[in-house]
Amino acid sequence: MLTRRDYLKYSAVVGTSYAIPGEFLQALESGNVIKRAIPKSGEELPVVGLGSSATFRTVAQSEDVSALRAVMETLVKKGGSVFDTAPSYGASEEIAGKIVQELGIQESVFWATKVNVAPWGGGPADPDAARAQIEQSFRFVRKDPIDLIQVHNLGDIATQLPIVRELKDEGRVRYIGITSTSARRYSDLARYMREESLDFIGVDYAVDNRTSAKTILPLAEELGIAVLAYAPFGRTRLWERVKGQPIPAWALEFGADSWAKFFLKYVVSHPAITCVTPATSKLKNMLDNIGAAYGELPDKSTQLRMSEYVDALPTV
Repeated sequence: MLTRRDYLKYSAVVGTSYAIPGEFLQALESGNVIKRAIPKSGEELPVVGLGSSATFRTVAQSEDVSALRAVMETLVKKGGSVFDTAPSYGASEEIAGKIVQELGIQESVFWATKVNVAPWGGGPADPDAARAQIEQSFRFVRKDPIDLIQVHNLGDIATQLPIVRELKDEGRVRYIGITSTSARRYSDLARYMREESLDFIGVDYAVDNRTSAKTILPLAEELGIAVLAYAPFGRTRLWERVKGQPIPAWALEFGADSWAKFFLKYVVSHPAITCVTPATSKLKNMLDNIGAAYGELPDKSTQLRMSEYVDALPTV
């Protein structure tokens, strides 16, 4: 596995040329990427993907998006495929769509987008507006069928889920699902998981945010629903907690030579997680993140050790 020293050695690539040195490209290719099957189909996905909120969203709104091109190209070259986006992530979906077309990697990317035109805080969604939003996603990526469309943040499920289900029936969408990153809505999420025929859910899960593991993740396993894990770094919370803290030496036993790998390997070690989608706009971070999809994963006793270690750190 690449060490953080290796990443720093080649970090000069960022901001200059995005051609990755040959030996650097080969480093992660010495092993096989870890994959998980989508329960409803058996199709396997690499366990680490790419999200498009946070800094990805910020860079997408700038004039120079070459960093995002490098990140997406590296995702695919390193064996990843899942790209999670949403119309609400500013220019992320549009810019990413242009990038995959320029690179010719539409078919190598598992494109997971969302729909939600329901008013913030709840209320009915305009079905025509929902359909228009989805058609815009098709125009951006120029991929038909789109791999996955989820109803974002449980927005008016009664209106919007039938729309994406209709598209699935027509063969324009391969998988459908719903998302929530609010523990206050977990009871609603669980109810829809039981009542609706879903292929995927998206939910927050991190080493210091294990609430979804109490009910949602076991239910997903029981019902055979794939799970995209969001906010694996607690957005920025975990980075603040480990600032200045050394990575425990025992983490090297399962290949976690960076905090990113530590956090991501914890998430994907849960058997219900199909793929985790950390967002980044930096090449060196993308390489670090995808490294978590290689090598060993921590067993149950090690997972407990990891969570206890992080819980003992000062909170911010």
